[in-house]
Amino acid sequence: MGMGSSLEKLFNKERTVHEILGGGIVAVMLWRKKNVSVGIVAVTIGSWMVFETFSYTILTLLSSVLLLLLSILFLWSKSASILNRPSPPLTEFQVSEAMAEEASKLLRIHVNKLLQVSYDIAMGRDSELFIKVAVYLFLIAFVGSLMDFQTLCHAGVLVVMAVPAFYERYEDCIDGSIVLLYNKAKELFLRFNIWAYPELKKLS
Repeated sequence: MGMGSSLEKLFNKERTVHEILGGGIVAVMLWRKKNVSVGIVAVTIGSWMVFETFSYTILTLLSSVLLLLLSILFLWSKSASILNRPSPPLTEFQVSEAMAEEASKLLRIHVNKLLQVSYDIAMGRDSELFIKVAVYLFLIAFVGSLMDFQTLCHAGVLVVMAVPAFYERYEDCIDGSIVLLYNKAKELFLRFNIWAYPELKKLS
């Protein structure tokens, strides 16, 4: 199998990035709706500057917004009852039993997957999985040492807005580089397997 067919199989190149990721918000990520995309980037950068300038945290901001919202609604309701005006048009806040069951099922599935992965790694059943998890955890720890969670969230939004559009523009060049890196990583993994499990070399 040649490099071209490998790329086509690996990245499903018969479909565009927009088709692979889906519609809706993806159109914003790919800058199909430039006004919305520019607005998201501007709000993200502006909010980060406000957080950094005034030493705000996400918890402080959420608390302040909720306090302001509840105060407005409370005063609106009180003044409406005194002045015989309509109350705020709010429905009763309630989580249905069906929604709670669906959420618990989804949570249980993901927790069980996480526990199964942890068990397989702890029992030494999957070396490749162990290496992947170790690399991901190392990258998370490394990024966490460079910035706080708040900055990470803002940076994440900017990355989401930049990477898909950048990839769509330079798709062929990026695909070739990723395949080369993938083949090199696969070769290193095979060497590690032979070093860690010498019996595999004898069997081959």
